[in-house]
Amino acid sequence: MAQHIAQKLRLTSALLGTVTRKDLAAAFRSVNPKTSFDLGRADKWLQGRAQPREHSVYEDWVKLLGLEQSGAWIADCDLPNFTAAIAARHNIDIVDLERRAGSQFETSSNHEERSLALALAGTYACYSRAWSPYYRGQFIRGILSMEPGPGSHGLTASYREILPTGQLVLGGPVTPAKRALYMHLREVGGDAQFFVSLFPRSQPGSVLGGYMCGTAIIGPEAQPSLTRILMVRLRDQARGATPWGGYLLPDESISADLASVGMSIEHPEQVDRQLTRFLVGGSDGGVHQIPPADFRAILDVFDRHWLKHSSARQSP
Repeated sequence: MAQHIAQKLRLTSALLGTVTRKDLAAAFRSVNPKTSFDLGRADKWLQGRAQPREHSVYEDWVKLLGLEQSGAWIADCDLPNFTAAIAARHNIDIVDLERRAGSQFETSSNHEERSLALALAGTYACYSRAWSPYYRGQFIRGILSMEPGPGSHGLTASYREILPTGQLVLGGPVTPAKRALYMHLREVGGDAQFFVSLFPRSQPGSVLGGYMCGTAIIGPEAQPSLTRILMVRLRDQARGATPWGGYLLPDESISADLASVGMSIEHPEQVDRQLTRFLVGGSDGGVHQIPPADFRAILDVFDRHWLKHSSARQSP
């Protein structure tokens, strides 16, 4: 099976000095005017999402590089051998070739990912239903920051809540997808993990909403939990807010809470009803948890069955 096609194409482009996918396609046509090198699919090939299926593409590739090996060799060889072969054939330094290949091509997908990362970057006030049995029925607020990763590639999130037991901080990658926006957040210095699944971002990106899954932090027993969550984007002047977050009082207004971080909302009572309807929506009151006793009752049935049949297998 063909391997490392994206990297091999970048190395080839670096060697030839081509700048765009169109230039690379033209180079293939120079050795075979009827080449099957497909400009329309070059994006996927360069992203590693697909590979040329026509054997003739690899044969044209051999001619383009002036190699003695076969097209099948280009498809199947590992990356170090490919790099060494073309560097030796063209008397070029391997390190320099790899450096040049690393900056080859600005695919439309990468451009879109960077644009989305920059659009999502910012600070968000987060509201969800409390998982702790000691705060049943209350909302909890948190603060979430999203920032582009090194070189503006990817996006990372940091989520913080101020709890009675101390500050809870989790961080992790943000993964935009066509039909959703995902976050996998891990506790800094601890073992808590939250998974967030949100509606995809829409213009202008003032709010995000969806579900957050994890385990209750404050409580006598571990309970896998799921709640709806809203993330309201704050403007620049609110980013420097002092430590903020924690449980809202039962009668505390979310609109008033947002006003404390610089967001004054018109018709706050109406907006509060909308926000509450979203967060509490459904028969589960906005938070879904499995009572430990319900699970233990099932566990007892199957543990006994497992142990009984394990003993039977071990008997002479």
